Amino acid sequence: MTRKTVRIAMNGVTGRMGYRQHLVRSILALRDQGGLGLGDGTVLWPEPILLGRREHALREIAERHGLDQVSTDVDAVLADPSVDIYFDSQVTSAREEALTKAITAGKHVYTEKPTATGLAGALALARLAHDKGVKHGVVQDKIFLPGLLKLKRLVDSGFFGRILSVRGEFGYWVFEGDWQPAQRPSWNYRAEDGGGIVVDMFPHWEYVLHELFGRVTSVQALATTHVPRRWDENGKPYDATADDAAYGVFELEGGAVAQINSSWAVRVHRDELVEFQVDGTEGSAVAGLRGCRVQHRSATPRPVWNPDVPATDAFRDQWQEVPDNAEFDNGFKAQWELFLKHVHADAPYPWDLLAGARGVQLAELGLKSSAEGRRIDVPEISL
Repeated sequence: MTRKTVRIAMNGVTGRMGYRQHLVRSILALRDQGGLGLGDGTVLWPEPILLGRREHALREIAERHGLDQVSTDVDAVLADPSVDIYFDSQVTSAREEALTKAITAGKHVYTEKPTATGLAGALALARLAHDKGVKHGVVQDKIFLPGLLKLKRLVDSGFFGRILSVRGEFGYWVFEGDWQPAQRPSWNYRAEDGGGIVVDMFPHWEYVLHELFGRVTSVQALATTHVPRRWDENGKPYDATADDAAYGVFELEGGAVAQINSSWAVRVHRDELVEFQVDGTEGSAVAGLRGCRVQHRSATPRPVWNPDVPATDAFRDQWQEVPDNAEFDNGFKAQWELFLKHVHADAPYPWDLLAGARGVQLAELGLKSSAEGRRIDVPEISL
């Protein structure tokens, strides 16, 4: 067995997502399992370098997990030839500049989304990475969730017949911050800092729809700010300048229609924080983060509309649970493994910066649709 150390500069690990999902549940989890085997006797051993602006916070994380490499000097780390990969989970407004530096320095890059604040910047990153010949990947975690993996299994098997529609509900109530601390950072609600639910969630919906059902060909959206006043991490009130809810209709290649509601101002009355219902000529399914239930054409009851009598059907009981039939690992970790194999064994990896640019494009056009009150075509993009 040959162990190969992979040095990964991780920028943004003091944030919730960067710390929990990418550092602890992905990179450190890979170390806990003894590294990542490539199948040829080589084992990749990830060695994280923690980057950020707050040295004390980085050192506290490093000490907690027995790590010894921290830095607040991104340029110095990128100039180090022993660093293989740059990872970015900073705030969106800082990402484009940092990724540009990393690519220019010849580093392979793996990044959270959105990759930039606009389509022009996102495409520039994809083209720069292509020209520099570096490997590049974008986190698209939702398609690695157990519920959506089961949904993909159904799509690939032809279970639905012709898919007619997709309906998605995502969101929860984010506390305003006055009498209970908010569950999301305050920059999420300031447009000037890159906040807003459209730029946060439409990139997710783009790859979910694209990967499972077909390319998005048009978008019609209404974005709004339901809660205009919030309180930040220091208890200081501020005006929310970014949208906290968006209601989108997406036409898909092939004719299906998707409707997805996204909101940080909704109280949950569903089984999971995100759910998708897919209806087709041969069957339907409802998938969440982990579960997936189906109703086939042959087992579809015959509901009859009668508002004058109480409903006697237990509608949820008429659906069948899709079995796991597999062990599902953490979705972020699974994608990290694929990217590391892409970098070091040239394994296929389709979720690159161009895929990330499609998400930025959909968010940009969604906001334009909302501002202009009209449906907008989504053209294909390329390098």
